[in-house]
Formats: sequence, structure tokens, C-alpha cells
Amino acid sequence: MPLKSSFCLLFFLSLSVLFGQSKKYKIHTVAFYNFENLYDTVDDAFTNDDEWTPNGAQHWTVEKYEQKLKNLARVISEIGTPENPSAPTLIGCAEVENRNVLENLIQQPKLHPLDLGIIHFDSPDKRGIDVALLYQKKYFRPTSYSNIPLIIYKKENLKKEEEMEVLDDETEVKKENKNRIFTRDQLLVSGFLEEEEIHIIVNHWPSRSGGEKATSLFREAAGKLNRKIIDSLQQINPQAKVLTMGDFNDGPFNKSIKTGLGAKGVKEEIAEFGVFNPFEELANKGLGTIAYRDSWNIFDQIILTESLVKADFSTFSFWKAGIFNKPYLIQSSGQYKGYPLRNTLSEAGFSDHFPVYVYLIKEFK
Repeated sequence: MPLKSSFCLLFFLSLSVLFGQSKKYKIHTVAFYNFENLYDTVDDAFTNDDEWTPNGAQHWTVEKYEQKLKNLARVISEIGTPENPSAPTLIGCAEVENRNVLENLIQQPKLHPLDLGIIHFDSPDKRGIDVALLYQKKYFRPTSYSNIPLIIYKKENLKKEEEMEVLDDETEVKKENKNRIFTRDQLLVSGFLEEEEIHIIVNHWPSRSGGEKATSLFREAAGKLNRKIIDSLQQINPQAKVLTMGDFNDGPFNKSIKTGLGAKGVKEEIAEFGVFNPFEELANKGLGTIAYRDSWNIFDQIILTESLVKADFSTFSFWKAGIFNKPYLIQSSGQYKGYPLRNTLSEAGFSDHFPVYVYLIKEFK
């Protein structure tokens, strides 16, 4: 695929800085951001979005909506800087109401020059919030995409843990629909980053509403589904490069991540076909993407297959990960000082989550 020239994205990383050698690298930033309630102001009769209307509980006006879009556009344009002066090539998104809000977002002045594409499906979530992928068209070419449903049921209807398994039989699913918990689909996108095929899974796993322990099985089922998707890609191509990203509503050490997905936090422990979670190290350092009752956790993560981690940089490979938590994203006063600066009844903020990112680099010849 022919590429348009761009000084910013073909940013050369000197290996005298990275590894003490004088080689140069191309760099792409891959990011994930939970937008926290990116709703328009229009009441959708088919979802529970009433509070996000001018007359709703949030008093969500056109002015607030436009400010929210402006805020999010600023963040997206800056994620991963200054190590990569270009905006992210791929941005996984959560808590978006519909395609329309994404269309409004990518038209913001800070994002419009990037010529972003959108991949989005409406999910069965009752609040009407979905996941999506934004991508810079000049660097990423999607070839296929699909939304893969997570089929789970109310806890009181379960007799044993095995009943949490994802169901594939459509007849069975229709029969059990009345007991189903409708949550976000997992979005799978395959395509070419420059000339290399990669696969991205965007997630927003079931929440902890009702208690962490009581809902853990739902997220464990999400982890198993995620692992199943990765396995299917690796069966086609054992060297498939897969990034799974999202708001997992669990941290790096929870069972859904460690057992369901099988993520390792140490590179040397990654088995063939395994996955690596660079955010485990950041969690060990006490960093977080979301705060609750003065306790931080990293719910937002980007996890990579072994093929992206143990490569020799002759192809795009993982360099390092980070949490984008610049001062302007942090509440500076009041009861929630130090927390992410989220929406309030009086003004539109950014999000109750910090975005996360990884760098993929490749030796430039």
C-alpha cells in the first residue's frame, strides 16, 4: 500500500537513546481511551439514555456536548507525545453512544487534519454505549471487521461456573434471551499497518455493578472469549500480531486477565502463542487509570501477543507502554483532588479514566 509522506509519523528514534546504538526507527502510537458517557443530546427511544438529554438528570446541553468533544479531541491528539510527536495511528474507544458522536468527534479542529476512519457497531448494551476503533487512513488499511457478542446470564440462573461459557448456538441464545445480561460486543478489526497485517480487539467488559466478586464470572467469560478470538487468529497464522485493548473493569492481577486471557506481566514468562500485559509492571509501581475511594487500579490496558513482543524490530514490535495522565486531565481541588477530571453537572470534563498507549517501532532502512 503506498504511503503519503509524513515527517511526524516517520519519526526517527535514535537508538543511541534507546539501546546505545545508532539505528533509526519508525514509530506508531496505539491508544485506548474510555470517553466516559460520550452521548449526544438526542433521546434515543431504544436505549436508556434519558439522563443525557437537556431535560435529563445530567442536564446534558449542546454546549456541554460540544465542550466534551473539544476536550476529547485535545487528549487524543496528544496521547503518546512527546516521544512520538504524531497523534496515535489507532485509537480504541469505549462509552460512545453511536456513530454520530464519533463523526462529530473526528471533525474537531485538532483531529480533522488526521483524516480518521471509524469502525463501529451498535451493541446490545442497554445504556446504548459501544466500543469503536478510530484509525489514521494513511497508515492503517482495514480489511475485515466484526462484532463478537459476549453471551452471559444473570447469576441467579447459574447452577455452576461452566454455564458461564460463551454460547455459539443461536437457537439456545434466543431461548435464554430473557435471562441474558446485555453488554458490549468485542470488536475485532484486521488490517495492514503500513505493509504489515495486525489485528485489534476493542473491549469494554462487564462492569462491577453489584460487587466485584459477584460479577467476576462475567468478566472471566469475557476473558475466555477474548482468548478464543486470539486462538482463532493464531490457528490461521501462528505469527499473527494481535493487540487486545480496552476497559476490562478488572486490573492486571484479576482472574479474567491472568486466567481467562492468560496474560503474563514478565516478557521471559510468555510462552509460544501467549500474551504479554505491560500494564502489570505499571500497576506494580502504584500507577492507575481510574480511582475509586482513594484506591487506584489499571482497568484500561493494551495486551499484546508474543509475536509483537519477542520480535527483532525488523517488523513492527512492542517498545513500551504508558498512561497518559497529564496535569490538565487531573482534578486540582475539592473532594476528588488528584482524580481524573470527569463530567460534572456544571461542566463537561474529560473522563473518569486516563487513556493508555503502547508504541510499536520498526527499524527504518
